[in-house]
Amino acid sequence: MVDAGSKHKGCSIIFVNDQNKVLLFLRDDKPGLPFPGRWDILGGHVEEGETPDQCIKREMQEEIGLDLDDFSLFRVYDFIDRTEYAFWKKIDLDIDRIQLTEGQCLKWFSAEKAEQTDLAYGSNRILRDFFKKNFYNSAKR
Repeated sequence: MVDAGSKHKGCSIIFVNDQNKVLLFLRDDKPGLPFPGRWDILGGHVEEGETPDQCIKREMQEEIGLDLDDFSLFRVYDFIDRTEYAFWKKIDLDIDRIQLTEGQCLKWFSAEKAEQTDLAYGSNRILRDFFKKNFYNSAKR
């Protein structure tokens, strides 16, 4: 069992478009990288002295060159290895124009396709909860 004090903090963001698909990225397939070559939600580790909000803004700037604003906290998860802050934002991004700096590629996934895909870091649970909540249908961009 991991001591709660030793858990690190992570953050992720669920981008959902007008077709109610979520944006995932294919992780790099490099030796030593956790979950190589698997799909995942964008995000990263919270650095010392950083809030989860600051972390997700920094990560999105670093990973996809996006100046993130107007996003919301979806839920905080207590995983065995970390505390995960899952954010979300309704947005239509043109993934063909994004310069991805981490990972192999981006792709929009329907709820069904995401459920059928073995995602990294417990992301299946997060997306299952997100799609079940279904509040994003009425959200404005």
